[in-house]
Amino acid sequence: MSTKLVIVESPNKVRSIAAYLGEDFDVEASIGHIRDLAQPSELPAAEKKGPYGRFAVDVEDGFKPYYVVNPDKKKTVTQLRRALKDADELYLATDDDREGEAIAWHLLQVLKPKVPVRRMTFTEITREAVTRALDSTRDLDIHLVDAQETRRILDRLVGYEVSPVLWRKVRAGLSAGRVQSVATRLVVERERERMAFVAAGYWGVEAEFTESAESAESAGPPGTAGPVAAPPTADDARREGAFTARLATLDGRRVAAGRDFTDAGALRPAALKAGTVHLHEVGARAVADAVGRGRPRVAQVEEKPYKRRPAAPFTTSTLQQEASRKLRMNPRETMRVAQGLYENGFITYMRTDSTVLSGQAVAAARAQAAELYGAEYVPAKPRVYATKTKNAQEAHEAIRPAGDHFRTPAQVAGSLTGSQFRLYELIWKRTVASQMADAVGSTATVHVEVPLTGAGAGTGRSAGAQRTDARGAATRDAAAPATDADADRAFSTADFTASGTVITFRGFLAAYEEGRDAERYESESGGREQGRDGRDARLPAMSAGEELAALGAEAAGHETTPPPRYTEASLVKALEEREIGRPSTYASIMSTIADRGYVDHRGQALVPTWLAFAVTRLLEENFAELVDYDFTASMEADLDRIAAGREDRVAWLTRFYFGDRARSTGALAADDVVAAEAEQGLKAMVENLGEIDARAINSIEIGEGITLRVGRYGPYLEDAEGKRANVPSDVAPDELTVARAHELFARAADDGRELGTDPATGHTIVAKDGRYGPYVTEVLSEPAAEGGAGAPARDAQGAGSTGRTKSTGATGASGAKRRGTRKSAAPKPRTASLFKSMDLSTVTLDQALDLLSLPRVVGRDAEGVDITAHNGRYGPYLKKGTDSRSLDSEEELFTVTLDKALELFAQPKRRRGQAAARGPLRELGTDPESGRPVVIKDGRFGPYFTDGVTNVTLRRGDDPATVTPERAYELLAEKRAKGPVKKRTTRKKTAKTTKTTRTSAKTAKSSAKKTTAAAEKSAKATSGRPKAAGRATKAAAEKPS
Repeated sequence: MSTKLVIVESPNKVRSIAAYLGEDFDVEASIGHIRDLAQPSELPAAEKKGPYGRFAVDVEDGFKPYYVVNPDKKKTVTQLRRALKDADELYLATDDDREGEAIAWHLLQVLKPKVPVRRMTFTEITREAVTRALDSTRDLDIHLVDAQETRRILDRLVGYEVSPVLWRKVRAGLSAGRVQSVATRLVVERERERMAFVAAGYWGVEAEFTESAESAESAGPPGTAGPVAAPPTADDARREGAFTARLATLDGRRVAAGRDFTDAGALRPAALKAGTVHLHEVGARAVADAVGRGRPRVAQVEEKPYKRRPAAPFTTSTLQQEASRKLRMNPRETMRVAQGLYENGFITYMRTDSTVLSGQAVAAARAQAAELYGAEYVPAKPRVYATKTKNAQEAHEAIRPAGDHFRTPAQVAGSLTGSQFRLYELIWKRTVASQMADAVGSTATVHVEVPLTGAGAGTGRSAGAQRTDARGAATRDAAAPATDADADRAFSTADFTASGTVITFRGFLAAYEEGRDAERYESESGGREQGRDGRDARLPAMSAGEELAALGAEAAGHETTPPPRYTEASLVKALEEREIGRPSTYASIMSTIADRGYVDHRGQALVPTWLAFAVTRLLEENFAELVDYDFTASMEADLDRIAAGREDRVAWLTRFYFGDRARSTGALAADDVVAAEAEQGLKAMVENLGEIDARAINSIEIGEGITLRVGRYGPYLEDAEGKRANVPSDVAPDELTVARAHELFARAADDGRELGTDPATGHTIVAKDGRYGPYVTEVLSEPAAEGGAGAPARDAQGAGSTGRTKSTGATGASGAKRRGTRKSAAPKPRTASLFKSMDLSTVTLDQALDLLSLPRVVGRDAEGVDITAHNGRYGPYLKKGTDSRSLDSEEELFTVTLDKALELFAQPKRRRGQAAARGPLRELGTDPESGRPVVIKDGRFGPYFTDGVTNVTLRRGDDPATVTPERAYELLAEKRAKGPVKKRTTRKKTAKTTKTTRTSAKTAKSSAKKTTAAAEKSAKATSGRPKAAGRATKAAAEKPS
């Protein structure tokens, strides 16, 4: 019987696809790439000094790469070759994108099959999709392979040429990349904007009106009697027909809001030209007082229809963004979970730039929307979404639930983990909603006019322009027009506006609401943005000329806010909008810039480190083109042309590396010389760098002669007199003001302050300011070195001497023996971080001795195990063996008793900040079958029945408040009868296990023979260890960009 070998990328696919193919198919996995560009250390000795020695790419001969099979893939290749010997046909079923095409090409190059080869692709792992793929095989697309290999070589050239410059001028172990460096620059530029930002102060007024003046009058002031025994209060009046409006104009001139100011704290030119009124506190309070005495009336009512369309189905980028907003998943986690869902047949392929749905998917989404929400929720014609990404690299179908009929989240809940379920539910909702009807309603805007009689000249002063300088002081803005005239006049009329949206038909909002990133000055939109979340923001029915009653008015001060920091979601969006990189690589980019120490996470926000400032500055000043947004986007467009067969990869790489005129010969005219310099390639860019001042690159001016420097052990401050102070890691760049710098210098003055002598040891106790915060430590006496010389003490922060003594010239056998002898470790001083409530300048000797006494033994439990109190990295905690419990405060480290500790260990362990376990919603009684008490609990995915062993979710229609105990017993019995869910296994897996067992005896024999060889190599391993550091540094440059 003929055998067909199918090679996929992952073992999970093997299990899924094997079930859909016949007995004559053998499915194996390559487990990703089987070979890659060689590291220089992996090259054969003969090649290390040849053209491949630097990049493993011969740049002089058509950029030929030197590939090697990964060491961990040699066994896989052997297995694939063995399987290929028995096959009559080979199907390469790797992913349907550039990387998948390249993997298939590498498989062909390594396996060299002599049987017919077919390329088989599918975007979902279902029986229907696999069957269709078998019927529509194709040849390998060599243009896609060229594009992927060009990208790989491009990343190698950039990483290996530019990263060494960072190692020499900033710090070892850093990396530069085609996309990662641009992403880092985006984050740094946003922080620079925040550092240069000057807040402007402004005031506004909000008033509460009611449609019925009579009802407000009948309520009377608090404490007065009304016409009836139980008179309505002002609160009742507010509840009945009251609404809030904001001050919009004064005598027709618009009142300034946050968006009217520049980041320098001044009014924008357009606002100045329009005569915008900049309110300050006195004027705003005068307007608020005048509103309370005025007689407001409705000046105008506008009503217009409201319509909102659903969002397009997910692409890779929008899935990463939405999962970050709604599920708090970072891009890497999102792609990992999505990969599992795809490989197990729950969703379609998750690397795609397309928003297009297949005909089967559109039909499935429309049918499910009609079934779950009603026929009126489905539009007459299917919705068609055009792909917005130009030259989409991965133009597959959009990400959606797999199959020709979608499974609901409830139907797959039992087969998925928590994160998988949440992501599947998000994809399912978005897909179904994309084929649902628009949400419609109406938006009403009301303008309320209030005479400002009695406000006096105080209202006029409200027109005085004001801004806030960097120190927060209010100053007059001389640039504001007609300021003096405004100061002497009184405004006569204030106009307030309010908007409300009423959704009459929810449409797609019944299934899904798209998330949004926080916008600057979003709150200023007020009612204009109401209704975006699908909820009504209703205004009472009013007509022009109708008189209203003012229930109150309040003046409030505001400050403009700096641009918000990027989150991973908004950074992915920014990269996609600029067409930099591709969504399939964004997850690795986010991880890389964090792993390299370029960004820290503060909640969802990405905060650039000072290291990122130094790296970005070096690249901007010396490799400007490589971090230029437009140039980086143009490289993506060029790769798209190579993938489409419209560009030759060798010619493009030649221009990129050598420049357009690099191959020209002969003398050049003066104009041509200038043009040649402008068109230089990467090679010339690196060779013509000139001298780079490392100290200047790593220096950032703070002000008043204070400079921040990026040092080997972290950032520190230095003033004109040479004084230094560490910068704590929790201080963001935009928070390091001149005032904060002076605080750090003041704290540094106490660095090394002697607190006294420990009476128990006689050691001096000092307080120091370290990189990770203030701490106390003891000063140990310097140990005497061999030969009588004293060894220098090692600094507590690792910045001082290493404590090693140099050889004085001893040679021979004794010298060799001395070098090979490991010295005993010197005693380490005790150290302890200060509590958050302590200060470096005021910490006492007694407090220091208490801190150094930690960990404290609280007592022993009944089994004789010690319970100790520790102050850890994440806060105070108790430890018993391998178990631990968090303490609520640092002070409890010294006060917690044994009884309290035993009580904490008796409780279930929970994460720091996690609330205590909630009690059951209801107790239903004792299960007649299990004899255990049955309760209803509120779980992560809704209420469920449990008897402590068996859990079952309440069915649709079961109300936790009214469901009967008998119903619970019935569902629990059904769940028990089904038994535990069995893990799926495949016949192929069992066969492989048998083969492994047969060869285990041979392995045991060979391992004995290798023992002697391993012992002989042990001496070489020691001398080879320094090379590992070099390999690690090279690996940093090799990180995908």
